[in-house]
Amino acid sequence: MGELTGTHTAHLCIDMQRMFAEPTEWHAPWLLCILPAIEAIVDRLPARTIFTRFIPPASAEEAVGAWRDYYRKWASMTRSRLPPELLELVPSLARYVPPARVVDKPVYSPWFNADLVGALRGAEIDTIIVSGGETDICVTAAVLGAIDHGFRVVLPTDAVFGSADETHDAMLRVFESRFGLQLVTCTTQDLLDELRYAS
Repeated sequence: MGELTGTHTAHLCIDMQRMFAEPTEWHAPWLLCILPAIEAIVDRLPARTIFTRFIPPASAEEAVGAWRDYYRKWASMTRSRLPPELLELVPSLARYVPPARVVDKPVYSPWFNADLVGALRGAEIDTIIVSGGETDICVTAAVLGAIDHGFRVVLPTDAVFGSADETHDAMLRVFESRFGLQLVTCTTQDLLDELRYAS
């Protein structure tokens, strides 16, 4: 393998769910634009892909602390009002489960789930490819948590999306300028070219 990945690489795909792809208050138009890049990565690493799903509470009153105010603003996105099928992965990615796995999370970061860390440690993973959305929120939480846990991060910049171009671009600049010893950015094609030679 080359400089981007290794034999102990996993793919963590963040929140590619129908509630962000379809017309809701959280609709993110860029999701569908970067979906082909993610599909290509998952197709190459189906058994080493873990999808996260962001799962809101049933109501604002079930949330903790400042999350209550958050869900009072976004009441339409609580589970009591959101059609349950919109929590699912977009269909073109859901078809990979299994062998890909799904980890649910109630907050931005997936690292509150101890099973995720345990599964990665058990598989001797040392490098994590991060894709999905949103760049300036849940992707950032996933990247920083991975770094905190000692994983090397590979970020294909055309396989992540945000809702605001300004903050998406700003976070990519932060990743590239501040985390150079722990994170590498690349294009999806660069990644696929290297994965083609993986055993």
